[in-house]
Amino acid sequence: MNQSYFKIVKNEPLTSTVYRMVLGGDTSAIIRAGQFINIKIDGLFLRRPISVCDYDNKTITILYKVVGKGTEALHRMEPASTLDILTGLGNGYDTTKSGNHPLLIGGGVGVPPMYRLAKNLLDEGKTPVVILGFNTKDEAFYMEEFKQLGIEVLVATADGTLGTKGFVTDIVKGLSDYTYFYTCGPEPMLKALSACTNTSGQLSFEERMGCGFGACMGCSCQTKYGNKRICKEGPVLEKEEIIW
Repeated sequence: MNQSYFKIVKNEPLTSTVYRMVLGGDTSAIIRAGQFINIKIDGLFLRRPISVCDYDNKTITILYKVVGKGTEALHRMEPASTLDILTGLGNGYDTTKSGNHPLLIGGGVGVPPMYRLAKNLLDEGKTPVVILGFNTKDEAFYMEEFKQLGIEVLVATADGTLGTKGFVTDIVKGLSDYTYFYTCGPEPMLKALSACTNTSGQLSFEERMGCGFGACMGCSCQTKYGNKRICKEGPVLEKEEIIW
């Protein structure tokens, strides 16, 4: 884990509520897709944990949805503003277990970590398929960015305004030739995917956090191997260890 200052390079809307922010600074602590950062926001006691969408040796890209005081403050910040950020948090996804044709399934604000994961799997010579789930067409984002990587993108919307009408599970149930799955999204989606998938997989949990690095025990969850802290031993857990 590193604590350092980042400068906002870009902060732009993707939808009416989802924004993309590019941050310039020391990214050396980030080593895996699925890790997250924790941002200090003036006037708020707790930092805000946000998953990493992409990164290189100079910048981090995050996608966030405006849902509360923290993200409301973020979306109003201008380029060149400086943020105090903890980086390299969480365990991230293990790509060694993916096989050649994994599914990457993101729901809502669980979509961002799938992007870097897709890039990593492609670099390893694998052929992922991405499934994105949203409530409606107006809330959908990053389909084109995934397509530009040269991979197949399938979309589900609850109201049927884009792609398959229904949920990501409705798409998954129609597929049989995948070797593994990775996912991030709301807990009901994760639970449903755990039940309907026919392979092992890794699930990234969204959880309210205190410290973000394992000291406060505030985000502990029960697994078959004892309690695990979502911010430290997670946020990624394997399908077989989860107790629902």
